[in-house]
Amino acid sequence: MTENVEIEAGRIGKVVYARMAPNEDLVQGIEKICMAQGLRHALVRSGLGSLVDACLDLPDGQRHPVMGPAVEVLSLFGEVRTQADGIVRTLRADVSAVVVDAAGRVTSGVLVSGANPVFATFEVTLEEWLPAAA
Repeated sequence: MTENVEIEAGRIGKVVYARMAPNEDLVQGIEKICMAQGLRHALVRSGLGSLVDACLDLPDGQRHPVMGPAVEVLSLFGEVRTQADGIVRTLRADVSAVVVDAAGRVTSGVLVSGANPVFATFEVTLEEWLPAAA
């Protein structure tokens, strides 16, 4: 079975380390950091922190809430890209995570924007991606 594969040449630009405050949505916070730092494309390399609650889209298409408090993020990765939205260009973060709830249940999937509030603080590492000129 052959899958659609895209390869993009480019290089890493600046590296951004940032902290998000309590109750800020993790996905939207990453987008805001990229906007503030002028990153049009970025790789989400890692994160450290916990969420009040989490909500993930699972590979089977189901939306899965993970109830807190203090849902720990074990792994965080993804990318942020500029999206054409009519005449306005916006940033969109696609971020996947592995999380664990207080009972030790582990869940992985794509974080739903607007549904993953930071619990205490959350640190994230972003790498600017500079695509090669076509």
